[in-house]
Amino acid sequence: MHIAIAGNIGSGKTTLTKLLAKHFNWTPAYENTDNNPYLTSFYDDMQRWSFNIQVFFLNLRCRQIIEIQKKKKTIVQDRTIYEDAYIFAPNLHDMGLMATRDYENYISLFELMNSFIAAPNLLIYIKASIPTLVSQIQKRGRKYETGIRLDYLENLNNRYNKWADSYRKGKMLVINADERKFAESSDDMGYVIDKINAELYGLFK
Repeated sequence: MHIAIAGNIGSGKTTLTKLLAKHFNWTPAYENTDNNPYLTSFYDDMQRWSFNIQVFFLNLRCRQIIEIQKKKKTIVQDRTIYEDAYIFAPNLHDMGLMATRDYENYISLFELMNSFIAAPNLLIYIKASIPTLVSQIQKRGRKYETGIRLDYLENLNNRYNKWADSYRKGKMLVINADERKFAESSDDMGYVIDKINAELYGLFK
C-alpha cells in the first residue's frame, strides 16, 4: 500500500512518518530537504527561484511515487505531489512570486505526470493552526526557514484546508495537530493509529 502524509510547513509530517513506519513496520519515504539545492536561495528570493524549486520538487515527488508503485510493500510517504501543484505553486503565482508563463508550464508538467500515477491508498492530512506551525518551525531551528513570511504561511494554510475539503481521489484522514500532540503523547498517537486502522482495515470505527 501507499500511505501519504500531507500538511503545511511545520505540521509534523516527518515526525508522523517516522512514528507510523516504526509502529506498522512500514517503509518510510522522506522528503529529504537537506539535498535540495534551491531551498536557501528560494527563501532569500522567492520570486527568482520559485519556478526552479517547484520543478525540482515535482521531479523528486514523481520519481518517488514511481518507485513506491514498483515495490510490493507498504510505504509511508512524507509529503505528496498534490501539495506542490494545488497549494505551493498556485500560491506563489497568486502572490506574484511566479510568472504566469512559468506557472502554466509547471501545471502542464504536473498534469502530464499525474496522468501516469495512482493516488495513495490513504492520504493523511495533518491540519494545524498558524501558532502551532510557527512553534514547531521554531523548535526544529532550520536556518533556511527563519525567513518564512507569516502571510506566506497563512496563505498556504488556507489553501491546504480548501484542498482537503475538496479531495476526492481516495480516502483521506484528517488529524488536528492542535488537539492531537502525537509526537508528545502516547494516547494521542494511539488515537491516530486507531483512526488509520479504521480507514485501512475497518477496525475501531
